[in-house]
Amino acid sequence: MTDRLVDARVPRDLSDFIAGLPKAELHVHHVGSASPRIVAELAARHRDSEVPADPEALAEYFTFTDFAHFIQVYLAVVDLIRTPEDVRLLTYEVARDMARQQIRYAELTVTPYSSVRRGIDERAFMDAIEDARKAAEADFGTVLRWCFDIPGEAGLESAEVTTRLATDDRVRPEGLVSFGLGGPEIGVPRPQFAPYFDRAIAAGLRSVPHAGETTGPQTVWDALTHLRAERIGHGTSSARDPELLAHLAEHRIPLEVCPTSNIATRAVRTLDEHPLGQFARAGVLVTINSDDPPMFGTDLNNEYAVAARLLDLDERGLAELAKNAVEASFLDPEGKARIRDEIDTYTAGRLAARAS
Repeated sequence: MTDRLVDARVPRDLSDFIAGLPKAELHVHHVGSASPRIVAELAARHRDSEVPADPEALAEYFTFTDFAHFIQVYLAVVDLIRTPEDVRLLTYEVARDMARQQIRYAELTVTPYSSVRRGIDERAFMDAIEDARKAAEADFGTVLRWCFDIPGEAGLESAEVTTRLATDDRVRPEGLVSFGLGGPEIGVPRPQFAPYFDRAIAAGLRSVPHAGETTGPQTVWDALTHLRAERIGHGTSSARDPELLAHLAEHRIPLEVCPTSNIATRAVRTLDEHPLGQFARAGVLVTINSDDPPMFGTDLNNEYAVAARLLDLDERGLAELAKNAVEASFLDPEGKARIRDEIDTYTAGRLAARAS
């Protein structure tokens, strides 16, 4: 599908460092994080789905011709989540996979509209993700928080439902911290969602829409102006607008960069053409993320390896990159300090061991 595994190669000692590096992840999707094992198990439960129940066949199924095809496949996987038990299984197992990568904190993008529309009771859905969140933190030490996002392809009806679920104290889950907008950008202008973001922000949620992934820089400007974005999901096309880059850098508005995803969906042709380096040189606060990792044949460790090559980073540079995500997160100050200290302690120990 892509050249990502070749381009992601780094020296073994740096790969080992990445594998043990404590991390935070800010742009990763709930359903899109389902491993082949979990997707296959769900497909076996729901035999009427087009999704293969053979984990090996999923690699071919997850080969995308363009962004529209990715959305089609993604929605087919979403359709496998049909019961609260499916939701709980998925959420808990995603956290298990994150813990294996030393992810200490993640803001998982959840699309409740998709599950509620398919007939899952909204309270049962919230109970399932919250039960899995609490169990995962107790069992694995990985802290999960939620971003509820509007699926742009479903229109304003989905915006209304998502906003209600995110702002109604009778339903809203304890772990919810932010409000987003995903799905296709072409034909889905950002300004129309402004009233919904206004309501979410008034309810105390942070604004984190996708923008500028498959459209131009104006979509990012629209997200900043109309949706009051505090972080930008992807923001890939920002590189084409020097004024926008300067604005992002001056106001410390982070970009949630997902390199392998951008190649897989054809938003960027090759890793060598990826604008990550341009963002960094412009002084933009960048965070590294995996987006929909099993669908793209990647994980967060691999994305850090990609970033190490594109930005020519050593261990100290990778540690600073990991701390970018902590800084850009919506974790409380004590939690941020704890992960930063853990990153520093880990890095110092690895460098001391290598020097001895």
